[in-house]
Amino acid sequence: MAVTDAERGDAEAEFRDFFERHYAELARLAHLLTGETDAADDLAADAMLALWHRWDRLRAADHPAAYARGVVANLARTRVRGAVRERRRIAAFWDRRPEHTEGPDVPAVVDVRTALRSLPFRKRACVVLRHAFDLSERDTALALGVSVGTVKSQTAKGMAELQRLLGPRAATELATGRH
Repeated sequence: MAVTDAERGDAEAEFRDFFERHYAELARLAHLLTGETDAADDLAADAMLALWHRWDRLRAADHPAAYARGVVANLARTRVRGAVRERRRIAAFWDRRPEHTEGPDVPAVVDVRTALRSLPFRKRACVVLRHAFDLSERDTALALGVSVGTVKSQTAKGMAELQRLLGPRAATELATGRH
């Protein structure tokens, strides 16, 4: 079945509207997941390009924004894993001596971004989508392609880790959106 010019124009207009409504949110999600400001726009743009290529099917979907969040999460996961592999390769090349520190003096102050980056990707994604984006457990599960039970457990474990890193007051403020 051939697509008419009118249908193509409608699809383009719908996608343009979707882009304008969700691009900033997707870039913010990418930034929170990767911790990289420069990469956030690239990941959001890559996600939008992937969505555009599937827009004929996505435009009729129940939750295209949730699908878009999932695309960003997957792209961010790939980027984080690649960065970790690259750091390991560089460290193995340059640092041939064993790591050893005696009584490191670690400051007591840890900011939220550093604490978030220390969480494994799925925990970080659950915490960010649930608390920074205020998504329901169901919407978070839909965005990440996991079960609601997984979202509940990963969010609880992630928040417990943040509480350990940041202290109970800071973690509670993060969860309730008060800063």
